[in-house]
Amino acid sequence: MTVSLVGMPGSGKSTVGKQLARALGWRFHDSDHEIEARIGTSIRAFFEQQGEQAFRDLEQQVVGELAAAGGCVLATGGGTVLREANRQALRACGPVIYLRSSPEELYRRLRHDTVRPLLQVADPLRKLRELYAQRDAHYRDAATYTLETGRPSVPTLVNMIVMQLELAGLVDADAVRGRHARSEPPAEEGSPAGDAPPL
Repeated sequence: MTVSLVGMPGSGKSTVGKQLARALGWRFHDSDHEIEARIGTSIRAFFEQQGEQAFRDLEQQVVGELAAAGGCVLATGGGTVLREANRQALRACGPVIYLRSSPEELYRRLRHDTVRPLLQVADPLRKLRELYAQRDAHYRDAATYTLETGRPSVPTLVNMIVMQLELAGLVDADAVRGRHARSEPPAEEGSPAGDAPPL
């Protein structure tokens, strides 16, 4: 089984995915990082040189391979859900989690971003609103579960996902709790255990 994370750029897929994989004792894959490793350059440079169509073709191949590998948590690129083939491949391999964030929340996190190709525009907030309008329905179509990322901290979101997987009988609750307890870092003096900023 593969647990896949979908959502807008900056919604926390990689951050949440890494901690979720640690909690489950699984491998973690980021499809964008895997693509960059294969092409030997940045996705932004590939976009500029080859165009979006070539990138989406490569993305479909990589996402299909990673999802089918199983035993992992997969963070996907923001536009992965645009292709029906990708949505089907993700759903076929396990639960899909939509980390849902409003364009305004995303803008606060990404306003200084210089990496994501689609955000290198004069008005990033307007672009985020356009992308959200185009993609939200596709994220919902792909998703088994939808989680709002506005207020919860990363550890809280991870716990919410684990709880959903436990309720669905997809993971061993006792094993996850035992692993989580062993990997939980001690709280700093004067701060509550597990305290972390929201995404």
